[in-house]
Amino acid sequence: MIDVGGDRKFYIASEEEILEGKITDVYFMRTREVLEKSGESHHRVYAEVHNYGLPAGYDWAILAGVEEVANLLKGKPVNVYSMDEGELFRIFEPVLAIEGRYVDFGVHEAGLLGILRHATSIATKAARVKLAGWGKPILFFGVRAVHPAIAPMADRYAFIGGCDGISGVLGAELAGVKPTGTMPHALILTMGDQVKAWKAFDEIISGDVPRIALCDTLSDERFESLAAARALGERLHGVRLDTPSSRRGDMRKIVLEVRWALDSSGYKHVKIFVSGGLDEKDVRRLVDIADGFGVGTSIAFPKSIDLAMDIVEVDGKSFSKRGKLPGRKQVYRCENLHDTITKFDVRLERCPVCGKPVKPLLKPLILDGKVVREFEKPSEVRERVLETLKKLRAIEEFNPEPQLFIP
Repeated sequence: MIDVGGDRKFYIASEEEILEGKITDVYFMRTREVLEKSGESHHRVYAEVHNYGLPAGYDWAILAGVEEVANLLKGKPVNVYSMDEGELFRIFEPVLAIEGRYVDFGVHEAGLLGILRHATSIATKAARVKLAGWGKPILFFGVRAVHPAIAPMADRYAFIGGCDGISGVLGAELAGVKPTGTMPHALILTMGDQVKAWKAFDEIISGDVPRIALCDTLSDERFESLAAARALGERLHGVRLDTPSSRRGDMRKIVLEVRWALDSSGYKHVKIFVSGGLDEKDVRRLVDIADGFGVGTSIAFPKSIDLAMDIVEVDGKSFSKRGKLPGRKQVYRCENLHDTITKFDVRLERCPVCGKPVKPLLKPLILDGKVVREFEKPSEVRERVLETLKKLRAIEEFNPEPQLFIP
């Protein structure tokens, strides 16, 4: 058998291989070779990253991965402009643009799009789930859904997108937060008894960790929840129902039954958390009766926010393939989330829809190879995303398409 992996234990790219441009499609390498050997490497281009069609039912997306793209391109002879990490965007809008000789950055097109698309897709789905469960904590339990090499990435962008907590240990460390989570079924099964496991957890685990008992392992959710409440009393913060979909039935009815049983037995203080195969529609259906949610796979494997990079200017002249808008562009936004796309050199002061002041969204990220922007902490980006989500909740009618403005 041929050992195609060499000394690798896992089939992942190293940071060095990513920075060297080895994570690319071969045709980008061949393009560079042709341009260099034909004497055409001098051409300067302006390329924009944008979305020309969001998934069905989506009117917006949350941009993520900007800091990683900056790390990918810094030190190269290019200028980069981008929206902020965590910024909401619509179709047609350029979210990032690169200016320079194509031979100096073209091999990185696949890598930077991979970063932006995956991070943006996760952050956008997290934001949608957060909106569905507004007012209730949303925890990301997605580590087991992805390759361990990228689990910290998934944790980071789920958190940026609005999740209130993440369970991954390294992901939480890199995001600057504490990991969230109590117990798996394995603890109860290994000890062989629910009450024994709940009490051992209560006696051993640090007091700053909420006592949330997993209550669906060996018997009915209602009876296990009551047993946990009797075992831990006032120390029990909540119960978690993680019933597999194959045995679930109607989860809303199960939660209502457990709530009734706990309240009737004097345990109104005990909260109910739901997890196990949840998507935003499930969260929306349960948000009025559950106290919190654990969501994993649907955020870790979301619908893709397809971002593409297209050249829109060559050697200072507007030029693009068919189906694209040629020329470098800017996006302006007012406080009412009205967006306007203009030519890059147009200065817009007021929103053409409502007259409110506007601000440009594309700002310098890299100039002559040097990163010129200070990056926020993940918690700071998340707070801005939550402020945007609050605005979305207050807007009666969101326009999914930006205005096009050419004076």
